[in-house]
Amino acid sequence: MSALATSSALPLRNWKKTAALFIGMLGLAVAGYGLFIGWKRADPRPVFSWLIGFSFWFSISIGMLLLVMIWHVFDAKWPIIIRRQLEHGIGSFKWLALIFVPLIALALWGGDQSSLLWKWMHPQTPLPGSDTVGTDPLYQAKDAYLNIPFFVIRTGVYLGLFCLIAYFLRKGSFAMDRDGDLKWRHLCRKTSAIGLPLVGIGLTFAAIDWFKSLEYHWFSTMYGVWFFSAAMRAALAFTAILCFYLSVRGPLKGLYQQPHRYELGCLSLTFTIFWAYIAFSQYFLIYNANIPEETFWYNIREQGPEGLNDWGWIGFALIAFHFLVPFLFLLWYRNKVNVLPLVFISIWILVFHLIELYWNLLPDKIAAETLLGYSIRPFRITLYDVAALVGIGGVWLGSFFHSATQAAPIPVRDPWIKESLHHHE
Repeated sequence: MSALATSSALPLRNWKKTAALFIGMLGLAVAGYGLFIGWKRADPRPVFSWLIGFSFWFSISIGMLLLVMIWHVFDAKWPIIIRRQLEHGIGSFKWLALIFVPLIALALWGGDQSSLLWKWMHPQTPLPGSDTVGTDPLYQAKDAYLNIPFFVIRTGVYLGLFCLIAYFLRKGSFAMDRDGDLKWRHLCRKTSAIGLPLVGIGLTFAAIDWFKSLEYHWFSTMYGVWFFSAAMRAALAFTAILCFYLSVRGPLKGLYQQPHRYELGCLSLTFTIFWAYIAFSQYFLIYNANIPEETFWYNIREQGPEGLNDWGWIGFALIAFHFLVPFLFLLWYRNKVNVLPLVFISIWILVFHLIELYWNLLPDKIAAETLLGYSIRPFRITLYDVAALVGIGGVWLGSFFHSATQAAPIPVRDPWIKESLHHHE
């Protein structure tokens, strides 16, 4: 404990941050080239790669932000040594905001290609059939909300809010390491109490604007809650992997213990069940109502002109492998407390979280000479997908490593730090 108190920052070598940023810049360069090619050729698929990479890392960051605030509001003592790693993680929001800028630039200055992602951004965009967006009654009913200036303003508000809340949480926690003044703990609790409803609202509208409005015809009142549950699962899984790494090769060695793994495993099981409840409830309510403006979203993810399409099989895989396998796996006590099983299922959850993002973002009707008058964009992983995921991930990790050099590896002057270090199940 005394050694930690005298250490002002995580003893990370500069090469880790440099390597992460180098890989990040390289990946972003390749993904950025794909963005340019997509704009030049009017091909939305490379542009989707950028959005998929952003959504994956954004979901992890927003889940971490929510976890930090929840722990502060409930005055949780056991996760204090874990919380510091999440505080480093939420420092990435300012970089995620910059990474979103190319998509804003495409919307503002993309000309006829401004609707490559969000088709409602250009009134002349053709829809399958003979209509255009501008003549679509559903768009006309929503155009007061779905317009580029308002979209840009809202995006700036969401990202600015997330950056601001993260700033105050990090400021309070890091400052307490220096002087131990309890006013910083109170600042974090007040920030969390105010920030939780604000971030919840911002997260909901961000998910609607960035992801749900890709198909603006669709109606769902549960989409924001779905993204919340998915983000929490991703954040908990990434946290378990990160803490494992830092306990083996970093400053959490001897500090991150079995009781901490057990609590993370329990939370992962909880949000696995919650995610399944939300995903099923959304499907069931839409199926039961049987309204065409709602059911088509699932129809194109199940049936193509020739029967069950690729997305239908992925949907079944999500049920089996994104819910049933983690649910059954995490029911066992040993799988929650033993290191390798918890890391394994955490990686598993992240892989299928990414697949679920594909399932949510990519399927769309594309005008084609078929019986139905359209085809469905197929499932495939491209070089630009990998580049965007690796590139944004490199920037995220570079931000984490940089932040980790600015503060002690655990909140050494938190009044409840001993309770966290000696936590029992």
